[in-house]
Amino acid sequence: MIELFVYLNCKLAHLIHRILLNTIKDKLYKGKAIILTGPRQTGKTTLVREISRFLGDDHLWFNGDDPDVIHTLQNVGLGRLKQVIGEKKCIIIDEAQRIENIGLTVKLITDSLPDVQVIVTGSSAFELSNKMSEPLTGRKWEYMLFPISYEELVSHHGFLEEAGNLETRLVYGYYPEVVTSIGNERETLKSISDSYLFRDILAWQQIRKSDKLENLLRALAFQVGNEVSYNELSQLVQLDKDTVEKYITILEKAYVVFRLPALTRNLRNEIKRSRKIYFYDNGIRNAVIGNFNAIPNRQDVGALWENFLVSGRFKWNRYHNFWGSSYFWRTHAQQEIDYVEEIDGAFQAWEFKWGLKRKKAFPKSFLSSYSVKETSIITRENYQDFLLPDMK
Repeated sequence: MIELFVYLNCKLAHLIHRILLNTIKDKLYKGKAIILTGPRQTGKTTLVREISRFLGDDHLWFNGDDPDVIHTLQNVGLGRLKQVIGEKKCIIIDEAQRIENIGLTVKLITDSLPDVQVIVTGSSAFELSNKMSEPLTGRKWEYMLFPISYEELVSHHGFLEEAGNLETRLVYGYYPEVVTSIGNERETLKSISDSYLFRDILAWQQIRKSDKLENLLRALAFQVGNEVSYNELSQLVQLDKDTVEKYITILEKAYVVFRLPALTRNLRNEIKRSRKIYFYDNGIRNAVIGNFNAIPNRQDVGALWENFLVSGRFKWNRYHNFWGSSYFWRTHAQQEIDYVEEIDGAFQAWEFKWGLKRKKAFPKSFLSSYSVKETSIITRENYQDFLLPDMK
């Protein structure tokens, strides 16, 4: 029975079309390596297996967790690579960050065997970027796979069904296994957070003060939607300011959180050198603080709503090649705007309200100082316009 349940969940996850599938297919055999990064358990291996089915038998698959693969691909010469590859036209290396000098190996294939496509996946931006960036400058397409996006689930089962799942998504998020494990969301999120957020990151960065990192992560979870002060965090978790900033950078590179900077350009009293920090996934945020209460029983619904919207917009922008910049805006006089985007010198501004009252005047100082083409209040009535801007 358990095996059948797991099979059905995997089958459902397989059926959810990921936006990057077609994006990556379009880049095949264009003379560059394809690098796919993102958090663990977001479906990178599943996505690449879909691509391998498209390629048929004309590919080789290497698992970077396999010691034999590590031995075969690290510090290897061109002659040996030709023997390994043979007549195959595509090489897929999953979890490539495990392999020493893998960037040089991929560069060697890309430069010397131009007819061979290399696809690489990795779950650690620190490790993989350090090994890939310099050797593959100008020789790679790089993509990031997030937990399932709002757009992907709307495409999968439609607006109405996804609208009915809104409160569930605010609490449990969008990790593929969570979305498909109806009734087992808590256990699944606990497994992801325990094994990945703490054990893997601590081992990867050799962090000895695990309790400090955990306390920092919880502090960030409670401050979602608010400005974050490194000085205040350092006092709260009893770490020096530089260590706090280092740990936050690690959490960013591990795809747990991301920073949103303050917009500061024209006004003397604008908040400068400030930031908000959001989680890539609401479910992980709630797992960190151990709170899976339903929305009607929560005091933090405003923070969940803001994190849901900002992370959802972040996914859309990354998947659809948004060339602008994203900010929040605030002044020392407590005037503020939740979210601002700038593209080609024009600004759009949004306020997020879980309640359905939509009246709010945007600060005149902001409107008079920036070239603002649109302002909007985002509520449960119109959030689809914000998360799917091309479908308005």
